[in-house]
Amino acid sequence: MSHTRSIALGSALAAALLLSGCGAEVEADGDAKASEKTTVKRCGEPVSYTVPERAVAYEGGSADKLFSLGLTKHVHGYVMPPANPPVTESPWASEYAKVKMLSDDLLNKEIVVEAKSDFVVAGWNSGFSDQRGITPKILDKLGIQSFMHTESCFNYPGYPQKVTPFNALYSDLERLGKIFHVEKKADQVVGDLKKRVAAVKKKAPKGDRVPVFLYDSGTDQPFTAGSQVPPNDIIKTAGGRNIFDGLDERWTQVNWEAVTEAEPEVVIIFDYGDQPAKKKIEFLKKSPHTKELPAVKKNNFFVLDYNEGISGPRNIDGLEKFGKYLRELKR
Repeated sequence: MSHTRSIALGSALAAALLLSGCGAEVEADGDAKASEKTTVKRCGEPVSYTVPERAVAYEGGSADKLFSLGLTKHVHGYVMPPANPPVTESPWASEYAKVKMLSDDLLNKEIVVEAKSDFVVAGWNSGFSDQRGITPKILDKLGIQSFMHTESCFNYPGYPQKVTPFNALYSDLERLGKIFHVEKKADQVVGDLKKRVAAVKKKAPKGDRVPVFLYDSGTDQPFTAGSQVPPNDIIKTAGGRNIFDGLDERWTQVNWEAVTEAEPEVVIIFDYGDQPAKKKIEFLKKSPHTKELPAVKKNNFFVLDYNEGISGPRNIDGLEKFGKYLRELKR
């Protein structure tokens, strides 16, 4: 199920991101030529790639991955639905400014063809979609290469791949490094991310893990994070416990009774689009389902930015912020 199923509306609201990034362009490793083919897995499917020159990225996570590897000169443009916070708040804002904003709508085949793109980066059922007629298989027939976020490969038809979210992020950077022949840069970026993750994990509070509920949206039934999306690893690494980590799903719908029974001590508010965090918190404080929850009564709310919650390098910024929050939490 796509997280973008209901969030391509409104203008994004997000706090300024205090994080670092490097958009410096890097040269290909060795004497690799653009015409050389490299076999890299797209989910579980081995695919032969030539170095792309007109990449199109869907959403911040895709673009951030490319920019973090210094691949700006290979990026033609990006598609950014309004749910996404403004690209000016990205650590790679200067790189976004060098490429084209192709659309503020959902990804579609027409955008890609019109851009004369030779490579599209998106997620399965989050960008790529059977219903909207843009899938890797369809693009293959058009001679357009594509790459999917490993995190989204969990239920990809024919070639599924199940990898924990942070490992999926590392895998994407390494795979993209191979496709663009910038393996050394990819190793450096992944190494830095792993060090930051290890530092947060080392400082995580000891003892019983704090039960955490991620609230995405929904009033009749809440939409939340299962075990297959980055917030689950953010919560776990920081020392908490996602109350729905037993759900082998990505973004998924649950019922309020399950939330109530879990008695979360912290609520993470997923902030995006036309549903600012403030309104979501107001709802939780008034709803009979949630107003008596320990987290709500103690006002234990943590706001997670959209691009810190979808697969991308900014996951680790979200982790560091949430780790600090949990360490300072009074129980």
